[in-house]
Amino acid sequence: MPARLKTLYRLFVVLLLACGLVQAATVGVSTAEPGTTTSGYVKYYTVAASNQGGPEDLTDIAVRFLGNAERSAEIYALNAGRPQADGTGLTDPRSLRAGWVLVLPWDAVGDGIRYGLLPATHNPGTSDRPTSNKPATSGNPVTSEKPATSGGSASTPDGRGGPRGGATDPRNASKPSTRSGDGSRPTNCGGKTIANKQSTWAQQQLAPGHAWERSRGDGVMVAVVDSGVDASLPQLSGRVAVGADVTTGNGHGDSDCLGSGTAMAGIIAGNSDQPDMPSGMAPDATVLPIRVVTKGATAKATDAANAIEVAVSTGASVIAVGSFVSLTEPEVSAAVSRALTQDVLIVAPAPTEPVTVPEPPEGAGAPGALLSVGGIGPDGKLVAQYEESTVDVVAPGADVASLGINGNGTVNMSGSQYAVAFVAGQASLVRSAYPELNATQVKHRIEVTAERMGAEPPDKQYGWGMIKPAAAVSATIEGEVAAAPPDGGGGGGGLARTVAIMVVVFILLAAVALLLLRARRWARGSDLASDDPDESSAPGPTAQSEPAGRPRR
Repeated sequence: MPARLKTLYRLFVVLLLACGLVQAATVGVSTAEPGTTTSGYVKYYTVAASNQGGPEDLTDIAVRFLGNAERSAEIYALNAGRPQADGTGLTDPRSLRAGWVLVLPWDAVGDGIRYGLLPATHNPGTSDRPTSNKPATSGNPVTSEKPATSGGSASTPDGRGGPRGGATDPRNASKPSTRSGDGSRPTNCGGKTIANKQSTWAQQQLAPGHAWERSRGDGVMVAVVDSGVDASLPQLSGRVAVGADVTTGNGHGDSDCLGSGTAMAGIIAGNSDQPDMPSGMAPDATVLPIRVVTKGATAKATDAANAIEVAVSTGASVIAVGSFVSLTEPEVSAAVSRALTQDVLIVAPAPTEPVTVPEPPEGAGAPGALLSVGGIGPDGKLVAQYEESTVDVVAPGADVASLGINGNGTVNMSGSQYAVAFVAGQASLVRSAYPELNATQVKHRIEVTAERMGAEPPDKQYGWGMIKPAAAVSATIEGEVAAAPPDGGGGGGGLARTVAIMVVVFILLAAVALLLLRARRWARGSDLASDDPDESSAPGPTAQSEPAGRPRR
């Protein structure tokens, strides 16, 4: 091959390689899209006429349920002045009346304790019977009312991972909510109740404000699969999407009668400039409310599975699953497995009974992840008896302050779902700060930056320990490499990708410069054949090499 053709061929190959490297380095780069104890679930006890032959008092109750007579002062503080069904109230710790309902601290245990909404004693015509007839065994809300009937969401999955028939169109679910005032609530939500003194130990311990210089959750959508969210609250203004009500199949999720979904949303993305009302973990994140219950203690399996699918289809990158949903249901577990084939982080309460942890289909190579959360109180005790070695991380789940419905202001709540909300909020901070990381890497970052509790992590009870928002968005994680985005997925470009692009662009420019240099040499008639044996022999006679005027033979 002539030397000039060889040179052109080599340059052409170099250009092709450089272009390929540029494409490989830039593929997938895109811009990330963007209290009252009477209103929440509590532990309570109905005073009996007598106990062991004598009248009950606070000291006796504290000893039986808390193991410490001195804690009678806590019970008194929770109930002093609160109206009872007979129109009276607790004023003397030594004088209790049979039938009174006493709110107890979150760690109370024993026969006779109930967990759920307090009996309705303020509204005329309502029954005074307790809303729960089951002992409190975990942080899950329990009421005696039956779940609401389901509409179109009861159909079976279509097998393609999309929402079931009858569910709210995901394209509408992600639109911003425009509800305001009392019109945001269904007509059967009840009236306003009185807020209790808040407890901000959770926000003080986690100190999410230290992470806000790096991330505030901007561009991240968090689905809250629970009782809906009251979008009329000013602290959530502009950060709640319309959402979906899968119990009816065609409703919105931006209203709430039970309060747990609103409290979760407040922990995740509440924004307040008032000192007595704490802001959420990621105040710039967007909440997608998906209602799976209206009155019941447990969501229907079909509704819960449908809610997971709607959340994924709508584009939520973090899904906070409340305590109404049980992963022990095969249909729910299957929906979670399908969701894990996408780049989504599902945050759920750690199981309190044996369960097979959902995993993506074999060979899926999925970037999704499931993060199991345990709730703890200010004393470090777990709020429920979670299955051993099922907790990945822990977060505040007892006596935590958040937003209440019906104009309650700040309320104190307890339950595993609120620990889930804290972790989902932190996940929003991480996903916003590191958009190039997939869900599996986000889970790993949350785990390894947690504050150790118990034995060497993962501990059988506490997993990797208490979450730390500031560390999660600022720590350097050994071996962490930006992952390629999933098929059809987005994700921002990191520093490593930027450096790679600069290198290949330099190679491309060098190749172009070499080509121009060769072209200039050819234009001057440079002899390029001296480097190639094929063109080093003497050329034959030509018309130009013969003497002028000599006739050609």
